[in-house]
Amino acid sequence: MLRRILRRYDKRIWEGSRLIVGLGNPGSERTGDRHNAGFQVLDRLADQHKLPFDRLEFKGLLARGTIGGEPVILLKPLSYMNLSGSVVKPVLNRYKVELKDVLIVCDDLDLPLGRIRIRASGGSAGHRGMESIITSLRTDSIARLRIGIGRSDGEPPEEYVLESFSPEQSFTMRAAYEKAVAATACFVEAGVDAAMNDYN
Repeated sequence: MLRRILRRYDKRIWEGSRLIVGLGNPGSERTGDRHNAGFQVLDRLADQHKLPFDRLEFKGLLARGTIGGEPVILLKPLSYMNLSGSVVKPVLNRYKVELKDVLIVCDDLDLPLGRIRIRASGGSAGHRGMESIITSLRTDSIARLRIGIGRSDGEPPEEYVLESFSPEQSFTMRAAYEKAVAATACFVEAGVDAAMNDYN
């Protein structure tokens, strides 16, 4: 009985938070993959703001706390990229997060290496994780922060995204991740328009 009351109270505290979703694939062997840029950003954001990933809900790893005084939930879906929507939707519903308060952070083959771009809405651009979320939520009016990973000249995209960055590329990506962390914090504190104006 007490546990149920505490669970209900805990849920109310976090209702109305911003929800930041970083996309990637689970497993230590996948950590450095190009496809895991979203996870990389969330890990750095969590470290910077001392938000521990200490909850497992709906096959997602969650960190909760505040950024700039605003309540925020960080989510890393552990369902594998193509099923990200099956994790995002129940978390969004549980904490009653409005769509305008959701930001998806993911990699993008069509942006030059290290470039970031923020949009308030749009299609999936062929990104399977983004496509899964759009399908699950039945809308493309979801803010997203895309991090450019470039393209290989001849290698199939599905293989390229599952490989690690070269040492030279990793240097470029470190700066990109720092900028993406700052842009995400701006979204939490001031919304998507401010983030677009300051970081696009």
